[in-house]
Amino acid sequence: MATFPVINLEKLNSEERAATMEKIKDACENWGFFELLNHGIPHDFLDTVERLTKEHYKKCMEQRFKELVASKALEGLQAEVTHMDWESTFYLRHLPESNMAEIPDLTDEYRKVMKEFSLKLEKLAEELLDLLCENLGLEKGYLKKAFYGARGPTFGTKVSNYPPCPTPDKIKGLRAHTDAGGIILLFQDAKVSGLQLLKDGEWIDVPPMRHSIVINLGDQLEVCTQFHHIFSRICFAFGSVLR
Repeated sequence: MATFPVINLEKLNSEERAATMEKIKDACENWGFFELLNHGIPHDFLDTVERLTKEHYKKCMEQRFKELVASKALEGLQAEVTHMDWESTFYLRHLPESNMAEIPDLTDEYRKVMKEFSLKLEKLAEELLDLLCENLGLEKGYLKKAFYGARGPTFGTKVSNYPPCPTPDKIKGLRAHTDAGGIILLFQDAKVSGLQLLKDGEWIDVPPMRHSIVINLGDQLEVCTQFHHIFSRICFAFGSVLR
């Protein structure tokens, strides 16, 4: 079985640049997914994002999720559920207009950190798009311009928690899907495996790696580049993902 592609971005600044660019190209063409190490976002900052996200879930969302599970009679499932996900989530819109102030229950510290996180992710996404341009022989900035509409790009963060599930064989954390966006950056739980992608007819685990960022090429990028896009799903019993 092929090894899931892991890219060390530091190597772009070494004699291994050409080999690293080739690894990125292969990952785009044959996987539609890859995992980034040494991507420039400080590890201690990612630790803070993870801590505040889990604290927010425990304080503000856990009880709501339990009430939802009870109302939908999901505790003792006997048959597979295919119309909903075992997921507690909220969405932060950053561009073209932020909705951060409209989201209830966020502490001032969490709002500040998530705003900074969005800026770091936006910068990383733009760097990646330019690397894809380089691999495709396109002018620098071409793909970034392709995603600008009349009001600029659409950019947001989906914050998802996957609480312990008593019947993980009956309901998925997130059902099989493709992502409609351009480029998706995921910061997943470092201890819990659950994110999977469908390749050559088999579901393959995306390995959890501390402080890594997982890259998923979305449907829009596939249209622009003919790079590979792929089905994914989340099967954790518990964990969290920011995308």
